Parts: sequence; C-alpha cells; structure tokens
Amino acid sequence: MRSVFIKNLIEQASIDNSIYLMTGDLGFSVLEPFAQKFPDRFINAGIAEQNMIGVAAGLSMSGKNVFVYSIIPFDTMRCLEQIRNDLCYQKLPVKIIGVGGGFSYGQMGVTHHAIEDLAIMRALPEMTIVAPGSRHEIEQLSHSIIYHTSGPIYIRLAACEGKVIYPENLKITLNKACEVITSNKALIITTSNALDLGYTICTQLREKDIDIGLVSIHTLKPFDTEYFLAKENSIKAIFTLEEHNLSCGLGELFSHNVIAKLSHKIIFQSFGINDSYSHETGSREYLQEKSGLIPSVICKKIRELYL
Repeated sequence: MRSVFIKNLIEQASIDNSIYLMTGDLGFSVLEPFAQKFPDRFINAGIAEQNMIGVAAGLSMSGKNVFVYSIIPFDTMRCLEQIRNDLCYQKLPVKIIGVGGGFSYGQMGVTHHAIEDLAIMRALPEMTIVAPGSRHEIEQLSHSIIYHTSGPIYIRLAACEGKVIYPENLKITLNKACEVITSNKALIITTSNALDLGYTICTQLREKDIDIGLVSIHTLKPFDTEYFLAKENSIKAIFTLEEHNLSCGLGELFSHNVIAKLSHKIIFQSFGINDSYSHETGSREYLQEKSGLIPSVICKKIRELYL
C-alpha cells in the first residue's frame, strides 16, 4: 500500500510544488524516489517525531501541503500531544501516514504493533481517519487524501497481500462504505488489513450457500451511517472484523453509529483483538492465529449465531 500511495504522491508533487514529505528517519526503499526528485521538499526530521509534527504544523500554516511518514506507534502515540494541540486544535490539514497496521510488523514485537491507533485517532476532534483495505482502495482514494483540506487526516496503511476481487467499475469514494460483496441479509464489516481475512471468510461462507456480504470501511471518521440504515429493513445479522483492539475499535464504532439507531434487533458480533498485548513475536499470520483471527474460528462462530 505505501508504495502505491508514495507513487501517487510523487505524481502530484511533480505538478504541485506545495507538497512536502517528512519522515521520522524511516521509509527506506520507499521514500527515496521522492527525496531524489524533490530534495528541497523532503525533510528527514530524525527520530524526533514530536518535533516533526511541530515543523509540519508550521509548514502547513505557511501554505504547504504536508505529509508526515512513520511506523504507526511512532507518528501517532509518541507525538499525540503535538497532533492534538498543533494539528487538530488548529484544524491544520497535515496528512499523517502511519504504516504497519495491526500485526504487520509482527516480528518486531509489541512496540511496533498497531492495535490501538484507530481508537486514539478517533478520539481527536477534527481528525479524519482513512484505513484502506487494499492497494486498490488506496489507489482510488489517493487523490482525495492528498487534497483533503478540512483538518488533519490519518492514513493507516498496512502490509496485506490478500487478493480481493472487487465488482467491476466499482467507484471507491472517501467517506463512503465500499460494498465488496453484496447481500441484503447479512454483512461482514471490515476495515484496514482485516479486509483480506473478511474476504476469505465471506467467500467460504458463500460456498456453503450462506447469503452474506462484505463491506470495507476505509473511512472510519466520518462514518457512513446512512449506507447501513438504508438496509435496516432487510438485514438480519452484522459481524464486524478488525485487526485492532476490540475496545474502542470498529465494533464499538459500528454499535454506536448503527446498531443503536436501528428500529429492530439484529444479530451482532464483533471479532478482533481482545484487549490484550501479545507477549510473543512472529509473523502476522502467527499472531492472528494467537488472537483467534482465522477463518475456521470465525466461520464457525458466524454459522452458530446466524443459522
């Protein structure tokens, strides 16, 4: 995903000299093309993320379109006060690119895991949150992200290679839910790199003649409540799936924005990380299994609840 986004950023920077890119001494093998082509608009702030956000705020106030790049725990949690005071309070349209959603950096240990970031960023007024589920989504969303002007925006990028097949000619639009597989009876709702897992689960259930669809929530804030309320007369079950802490994650967001507003009860269940840190290291797949985020476990639970 990050390579796709940086490629699109370079294309726009070629015609827009207001675009600046900053990094906290990370992004090697990805950011060099930008740095080589626009050396005067590339800033390596070093391992000083708090200062990086302050400089980004100053550049933004001088009319620059600023992007900051780092691994998620470093450009969200390490500099949270600066994001709050310098960006959100002043509604500055700085773009925070966080890479490594969920267990993408599994082998690096819990310091590099990103299972709380969506909850933290959601709590900040004026912050827009985009968490694309695939390269295809970030490709279509890049232009809207690059020229987003209504306050700061957090872009959660993840390492996921799952091959999701989208409907032909599907237009993916910022702030709108993305219907990957259609159903008016039951839905699996995913965000970020949980999309590949959700696609596998949905496909396996449909092979068993279970009518269930898949929706990617690439924009968590603002949330597209209207899409789901339009289906309320026919939907019987909804399942949320995220590679993020269940506490203050997609499930709670969905419950607040949709479930609480439905005129009737439906089957509802959230799947994610159960409010705990991993004390083991390993691949993303290994940590998913340890957290119960595997197709066999989730398919079994959905069938128990829905059938």
